Amino acid sequence: MTTNNLIDTARRIPTPEGALTIAYSPIRLEIDGRPPLELRLTAPAEGDRLPVVILSHGLGPSFYVPSKDGYAHLAQFWAERGFAVIQPTHASSRVGGLSEDAEGAPFFWRERVAEIRTVIDRLSEIEARAPAVSGRLDHDRIAAAGHSFGGHTVSLLLGARLHGETFRDPRIKAGILLTTPGRGGKDLTEENAARFPFFDLDFAHLTTPSLVVCGADDNPHFTPRGPDWHADAYHDAVGGHALLTLHGVGHGLGGIAGLDAKETEVEAPDALEATKRMTLAWLRTALGDDANAWVSACTALKAPASSLGTVVEK
Repeated sequence: MTTNNLIDTARRIPTPEGALTIAYSPIRLEIDGRPPLELRLTAPAEGDRLPVVILSHGLGPSFYVPSKDGYAHLAQFWAERGFAVIQPTHASSRVGGLSEDAEGAPFFWRERVAEIRTVIDRLSEIEARAPAVSGRLDHDRIAAAGHSFGGHTVSLLLGARLHGETFRDPRIKAGILLTTPGRGGKDLTEENAARFPFFDLDFAHLTTPSLVVCGADDNPHFTPRGPDWHADAYHDAVGGHALLTLHGVGHGLGGIAGLDAKETEVEAPDALEATKRMTLAWLRTALGDDANAWVSACTALKAPASSLGTVVEK
C-alpha cells in the first residue's frame, strides 16, 4: 500500500491494495448553446467491467478545487481500487463553468443535474476519447457521489424532489452524499431560505440505496440547526441506508476536497482516510464487487477504529 506516515487508526479499516491507474484530462463533450463540458476520467490500468462513479464537486472558496481538478486524492483512491471515476467541471465552477450572466447563475443547480445526465448519456463517447479505457466500463453499474453542493446535485438524481418536480435517473444504482445540504424552507434562516429556494428538497422520494456522510463538527451556516442538518437525507429518505459520522472534522471531512485547500478547515489525515475507506467499501458492496466489503468496514469502525466515527443503519 502507498506509504502514508500520517495514517494510524484508519489502517484498521480493511481496504484492497492500490493498483496502477491511468487518467485522461480534459475530455470535452460538445453541448449545443454553451461551452463544452470538461471532465477527468481516472481508471485502473487493467481490468474489465469496471464500475463507474461520477463525482460531483461542491462550490467552495477555492478557484480550482470546484472543477475536474479537485478531489483528486479521493478519485485516485477509488480508481486505484477498481473504479472508473468521472469528474465533470460543473457549470457553477469558477475556473471552467458558465459565465456569471448566463441563465441560472451563479449556482446553476439545474445545469449541474443535466451535466451528470450528459455524462451517463455519452458514456460510450467518453470511453472512445480514452483509448486505454475503451470497452472496459460497465454501463450497468453506475454510482454518483457528491460533496456539499455536489451532494445537492446527486440527491436530485437519486430521487429527491424539489417542489414536486422529479429528477431521478434510474441508471444510477447507488449514491454517496458527503456533507450534503439538509432540508430547506423553514429549516433555514430567513435570509438563506430566500437565497436558496432550491434547497427545499423532499428526501422522502430518494429511493436509490445511499450512504450519507457527515462531520460531527460541521457547522451549517444556512440553518440554526446543528451538524445533524446534514443527516436529513438519511433520516428522511427510503434509500438512505446508512449514516457515517466522522469525529473531529467538519464540512471538509478532514481534507476531502483538496489536501491543504481552503475547503479544508481541519486537516485530519486519519478521519480523511476513514472517509475514503468507508466510502470505497460502500461502493464495492453496493455495485456488486464485494458483498462483504461494507460489513467488514463497519465491523472495523466499531472496533478497533471506533475513535474515528460511527455508523448507523436502518
